Amino acid sequence: MKVLYASSEAYPFAMSGGLADVAGALPKALRRRLIGCRVVMPLYSSVPDELRANMTFVKSITVPVSWRRQYCGIFEAHVDGVIYYLIDNQYYFKREGLYGHYDDAERFAFFSRAVLEIIQHIGFKPDIIHCNDWQTAMVPVYLNEIYRQNELYRDIKTVYTIHNIQYQGKYGRELYGDVLGLPEGREDLLMYDGCINLMKAAIQCSDKVTTVSPTYAREILDPYFSHGLDRILSQFTYKLTGIVNGIDHDVYNSETDPLIYRNFTIDSLEDKAYNKKCLQAEMGLPERADVPVIAMVTRLVKHKGLDLVKCVFEELLKADLQFVILGSGEWEFETFFYEMATKYPDKVALKLGFIPALAHKIYAGADIFLMPSQSEPCGLAQMVALRYGTIPIVRKTGGLNDTISDSGDGKGNGFTFQNYNAHEMQDAVWRAIAGYADKEGFDILRRRAMEYNSSWAASARLYIGIYKELLAKK
Repeated sequence: MKVLYASSEAYPFAMSGGLADVAGALPKALRRRLIGCRVVMPLYSSVPDELRANMTFVKSITVPVSWRRQYCGIFEAHVDGVIYYLIDNQYYFKREGLYGHYDDAERFAFFSRAVLEIIQHIGFKPDIIHCNDWQTAMVPVYLNEIYRQNELYRDIKTVYTIHNIQYQGKYGRELYGDVLGLPEGREDLLMYDGCINLMKAAIQCSDKVTTVSPTYAREILDPYFSHGLDRILSQFTYKLTGIVNGIDHDVYNSETDPLIYRNFTIDSLEDKAYNKKCLQAEMGLPERADVPVIAMVTRLVKHKGLDLVKCVFEELLKADLQFVILGSGEWEFETFFYEMATKYPDKVALKLGFIPALAHKIYAGADIFLMPSQSEPCGLAQMVALRYGTIPIVRKTGGLNDTISDSGDGKGNGFTFQNYNAHEMQDAVWRAIAGYADKEGFDILRRRAMEYNSSWAASARLYIGIYKELLAKK
C-alpha cells in the first residue's frame, strides 16, 4: 500500500500549528507499520538551511494554474525513514510566513496541482492521496475533474482530513476561471453560501473525510461548531470518521528530551521538581517547591478559552499559586496578561511569542496545565503535558473530551469541566489545587498521566483500516 500525504506544513521543515506535528508524526507511524508513506509539502523560504543542505534535486517541471503554466522544482529529503517531496516555486513560497497572503488561493491551487503532477516524475504512484485542510482541498477536486481520464490516476483514492473546520478557504467566485481553472460548468462543486468554499468541495469530492477526534466528528454536524458546513457534512455523513491525533513520543519524552533542564522518568519525579525550580528561576518567579505552578502554552485568542481565564484570573490569584504563560495572539489578551504580570510579578510570568524550547521546559516544569478551550478539534498540548506529568485541566470538547478524563473517580488523568463557563472552570482549578496539596495522591495522578498512551500507534492502525477499506472498493 502506498500513501502520498499532502500537507501545507510538516515538522521539521515548516510549522505554524498542530498540522505540522501531525504531518511529521503520522507518516512515520505508518512507515513503522510497513505502509509506504511519503509526504509532499511546499518548499518555503523559512525551511532551515541545515535541512536544505540534505535535500536532493529531482527535476523541474511546469504545473498548470488555470490558463498558464508555472515552474515547479521537486526536491527530495529523508527524515526518520520518511521521504519528503518539497515543491519549489519562489514566486509562491519565498515569503514571510506560511499563510495570510493576498493570493493564498492561487498559491495553494498551484500546490494542489503540483501534488498530482509530480506523480508522473517521482517513481511513486500512490494508492491513496491523503489531503489536509483547505490548502490541499483542491487535490480531490482536480483529481476527479481533470486527472481521472489518465490511466495513471484512475484508481487513486483520496482521504481528506479536517483539522479545524473554521478555516475553509472561502473566496469570491471570480477566482473560478482565472485561478482555479476547472472545466466550464463545474462551478457548483465549489460554490457554497454564495462564495467559493474549497473545504466544501473537498468534502464532496474525496472518498473519505476524517477529522481529528471522535467528539469533533460529532460536533461539526452541529451548526454551533460547523461554521456553516453542517449542511454539506450532513449529506456525506457516511464518509465522516473521527480519529484522535497522537503525538510523537520521540519528540515529547521526559526521559530523553534535550530541551528540558533535566530528564526524568515516572520513577524519578524528584527530577521533575528540579525542572520546576529551574523554570521558576528562568521566568523570574520565586523558587518555591510548595506552590503549584499552572501553565498555559497557547495562542492568545478567545476560542482557546482566554475570556474565561480573564474573567476569574484575579480571583484565582488570591490563592497561593503561580502562573506561567507562553503564547501570542490577540491584543486584548496579550495586554491583559502583560498587565497581570506587571501587577503580580511574584505570581504571574508571561513570555510573548512562539518559543518551542521554552514550551518544552514549561511542560516539564509546571504542575498543572490549563486548557479551557471553547472548541478544540483535537489538541496536542494536553497530551504533551501528560507525557511530562503535568496535569491538564480541560473543558470537555473535541479531542480534549477524548483524551482527558476527570480524576475524581480515582482513574482519570486530569480535571475537566463541562460548560463554557468561567466559574465552572474556576471550580476545576480549585479541585486541581486541592489535589496538588495531597502530595502522595498527586504523585499517583502524575504517574497515571505519564502512563497514558498518546502515541500514534493506535491512530495509525485506524487510518490504515480506512485506507484498506477504500482500496477494497477499487
